[in-house]
Amino acid sequence: MPLFSTFADALVRPLLAGGFLAAGERDRLLDELPRIAGADLDALGRAAAAVRLARVGDAVSLCAIISAKSGRCGENCAFCAQSGHFQTTSPQHAFLAPTRIAQAAAVMQAAGVARFGLVASGKALPEAELAQAATALAAIAATGMAADASLGVLPRDALARLKAAGLAAYHHNLETSRAHYPNICTTRTFEDNLEVLRTCRSLGIPTCSGGLFGLGESWADRADLALTLLDAAVFSVPVNFLSPIPGTPLAEQPVLSRDDARRIVILLRLLLPDRHIRICGGRPTVFGPTTANLAPLACGADGLMVGDYLTTGGASLEQDKAGLQQLGFVGV
Repeated sequence: MPLFSTFADALVRPLLAGGFLAAGERDRLLDELPRIAGADLDALGRAAAAVRLARVGDAVSLCAIISAKSGRCGENCAFCAQSGHFQTTSPQHAFLAPTRIAQAAAVMQAAGVARFGLVASGKALPEAELAQAATALAAIAATGMAADASLGVLPRDALARLKAAGLAAYHHNLETSRAHYPNICTTRTFEDNLEVLRTCRSLGIPTCSGGLFGLGESWADRADLALTLLDAAVFSVPVNFLSPIPGTPLAEQPVLSRDDARRIVILLRLLLPDRHIRICGGRPTVFGPTTANLAPLACGADGLMVGDYLTTGGASLEQDKAGLQQLGFVGV
């Protein structure tokens, strides 16, 4: 009798043995996944969770971020409340003082969060703000937390400077596939984003890069993004679900269904069996405010962003931790 289902067993067998899906298996997954539902989707989710357990373990990684600089960004990302191209009500503030950032990190460290990231709006930080970011990263690193940053399309010398200050990993999302990217942003290219990941890799800086799902992309786009991330050797893949923001071009985009969000996580786990997959923005939008929003952790994900996001609120940290324990994760 199949352990999960006949289809799921055939897919995960090479993954449980330490391999990756061959091209034919990827094609079959893409063909069938959008139609799988009900008990069959549940079975495939359990199979993806088994791959997660076999390839990355039963520990959950918790991270948090702070919006170190917000609003009036010159980029035109169609989903973003902070873009200066659109009429939104996003908060606006200059780069926060490093002492304030360090205090926020300390609160999260006391709550058991291991990674804390600085996120700033804009294509790249100017020199004065780069100096503040380096000071803040040094303060976070001094606590023993992993000090991460998402500060845009930075040049090599700036990234090297942040690494010297204590940067643990650099976060820079590709957002979607190369083919779909021009529908989402035209003020920088997909290649610009990939070059950031390449530069970090050459400097020995671990990279965290993922996407925002629900932008009108196809299933082929989702798979292409995953395979690009595999080729880019990122260690962590943040998964965000669109929360449509009034005033942006995607304000009327339908919110993903819960089943489609689960299918996306399953797809990523099966295409990226040995990478950390972290559920980030949009979790309450898609799954609601209760522990039901931990559903992606039951179908292959192994990490969670806790606390608030950049321009939207998050779930309860204590509720998240209790739910993770119920799911059998350790380290919470």
